[in-house]
Amino acid sequence: MTNRLFFGIIITFIFTGCTIQAQKVSIAAASDLKFALDSIISVYQIQHPSEKIQVTYGSSGKFFEQIQYDAPFDLYFSADVSYPKKLKDQELTISEVKTYGIGRIVIWSKKINPTIEKMNSLLNPNLNKIAIANPDHAPYGEKAKESMMYYKIYDKVKNKLVYGENISQTAQFVQLGAADIGIVALSLALSPPMKKAGGKYYVIPEESHKPLEQGYVILKQAKDNTNALKFYNFVASSTAIAILTHYGFTQKA
Repeated sequence: MTNRLFFGIIITFIFTGCTIQAQKVSIAAASDLKFALDSIISVYQIQHPSEKIQVTYGSSGKFFEQIQYDAPFDLYFSADVSYPKKLKDQELTISEVKTYGIGRIVIWSKKINPTIEKMNSLLNPNLNKIAIANPDHAPYGEKAKESMMYYKIYDKVKNKLVYGENISQTAQFVQLGAADIGIVALSLALSPPMKKAGGKYYVIPEESHKPLEQGYVILKQAKDNTNALKFYNFVASSTAIAILTHYGFTQKA
């Protein structure tokens, strides 16, 4: 009887351990969310200290491609809500697509004050490198290009453009001086590292580009992961929305 009890405890421990491991939440997130989502997770884990959430930040477009080939993520946060909507159409999700905010783009520089010349700051002859995210797969890069074309300056500066793999890398280019000026996410311009870097920014008018509506969804891999659902719901809470608003994500009316 003692041996049976012992082995019963061991088996229970093993299966409990496997359950806990399976309940880890793996997230693919647009890099503009880095500071906002990290803050949301910190608050969430105060309430749920035993739950493990792992985030990989990068390009929304590249994550979209990886998820189509069964990349092991439970949740997907995209800077372009159309990507999770397409995944839903392809039956690769198990939840509704929710909007977590609308992003804004800004011109950011340590070398000049872009609030003075605004969009024409990009035409300053003393600036040699202009950083934007790659418009082929990064929503922020796509919107940056749209704005430059709207103001008819794209053709004048395209030879000066340097491309970040995602908006986070683009922000690093200007923050560290690899580029003289750049178009980055407002959420990153408001982050502690970029504030500490001492640059200034100008918020590009929304009418110059299509809205940067951003969304998230639970992926089919998480069908048995109750913690993924709990975190998905938490992101829609007033607490999480307040954090997103703090980092410059506006909410839909």
